[in-house]
Amino acid sequence: MSQEIRNLEPNALWNKFADLNAVPRPSKKEERVIKFMKDFGESLGLETIEDEVGNVIIRKPATKGMEDRKPIVMQSHLDMVHQKNNDTVFDFDTQGIDMYVEGDWVKAKGTTLGADNGLGVATIMAILESDTIVHPDLEALFTIDEETGMTGAMGLQGGLLKGDILLNLDTEEDDEIGVGCAGGIDVTAKGSYNEESVAKDGMKACRIEVKGLQGGHSGMQIHEGLGNANKIMNRLLFAVIEDIQVSEIDGGSLRNAIPRESISTIVFKEDKKELLLNLLNALANTIKKELKTMEPDLEMVFTEVDVPEHVMPFEAQEQILKALYAAHNGVYRMSADITDLVETSNNLARVIVKDGHIKVGCLTRSSVESSKMDLANTLRATFELAGCEVEFSGSYPGWTPNMDSAILKVMVPIYERLNNGEKPHVAACHAGLECGILGQNYPDMDMISFGPNIKGAHSPDERAQISSAQKYWEYVLEILKNIPKKN
Repeated sequence: MSQEIRNLEPNALWNKFADLNAVPRPSKKEERVIKFMKDFGESLGLETIEDEVGNVIIRKPATKGMEDRKPIVMQSHLDMVHQKNNDTVFDFDTQGIDMYVEGDWVKAKGTTLGADNGLGVATIMAILESDTIVHPDLEALFTIDEETGMTGAMGLQGGLLKGDILLNLDTEEDDEIGVGCAGGIDVTAKGSYNEESVAKDGMKACRIEVKGLQGGHSGMQIHEGLGNANKIMNRLLFAVIEDIQVSEIDGGSLRNAIPRESISTIVFKEDKKELLLNLLNALANTIKKELKTMEPDLEMVFTEVDVPEHVMPFEAQEQILKALYAAHNGVYRMSADITDLVETSNNLARVIVKDGHIKVGCLTRSSVESSKMDLANTLRATFELAGCEVEFSGSYPGWTPNMDSAILKVMVPIYERLNNGEKPHVAACHAGLECGILGQNYPDMDMISFGPNIKGAHSPDERAQISSAQKYWEYVLEILKNIPKKN
């Protein structure tokens, strides 16, 4: 890891981020980072607790003169999204993130950076370690598995936390103060088919690759018009559906990442080769023109390969390709109450068709529970009509905005004072934050979310802005000094 990261300012923040990023921390495999955090708390002589699901809580008493202020919880999640470019050789289970500086940005070499939510974790670590930063009674809450189910927040028991105010450090725009967020639900469709053997005489096969898309956060960026590799692949296959048989499809990866790549193999009669490739190349050019502004690096590559042993039968192929075409992807409804807020959306995240099995994974989000379930049921109906079984799982609630929040009234004027009168953007977001879940067991806790500028989260283009981290760090320190007094 480059020493230049550790030399950045604020030095305490970037050093802790470098320490954290040396520890592999994929979602659902957080054993090493849990131990790392427990060792850190205990090395400072602070009360350190691991709860029954793996969340880590570290308590630090108020600094002198701050004993009369409301106790606070500072919260971030330990896990990170693991995405890498296809040509990047990297093992997330064993390697630390390889970071570098480019201009005003910290980036990773071919992988996600882990700034989401590592910069929040590093912030809290730096405050816990400091003997000069002023703060009230502090509980540091480090949750697990935020990115793939929020099971850490869901498993946190009521009564364990003592704080009155929760500062969630998981927002990705430094001029934004988050007061609400979307809930979500995983929608999974599964099906099966009896494979057919291929009579190879007179047959050809082609490998189709969709690649070069930006990808990104399936909540915060769902409205940007980014390409979805699964939708693009399906459009290509559907255009020649009558003259091909699909051998396999493998597209996308994580539910919370807009899919960047998809690969399929198709079989067709040799005398159809020229016609099919002409059709596919013409459609590929059309799609590239449609997406040229947002996806300038999009590629659709057609390569002749050996004819595989098995393919889907026509009927099963027609059913799943039609279902994938009909399945909603992107914004479903904009909020009628909050300007420019996506209310409900779906990410068609994962498509696997292989060896007689079909699996499609979606993440449906909404700040309105009824709308979330309406879209989830729309997807259920779509895939059940194609003969699939559909399962809902991992449902979590949204976070309802409280515009009368006491900590909000503290944070807005501080932001304005530090930024020459500029007003912060007080908003709800279309990402899933843990505040809504934590609020179920801590309904009286005053919650707020903020953070530094992070771009391209959930993709290998993820980057954190150095100047923004400096701005954010100063803001954090001023907030801690101005926590309201106890009632």
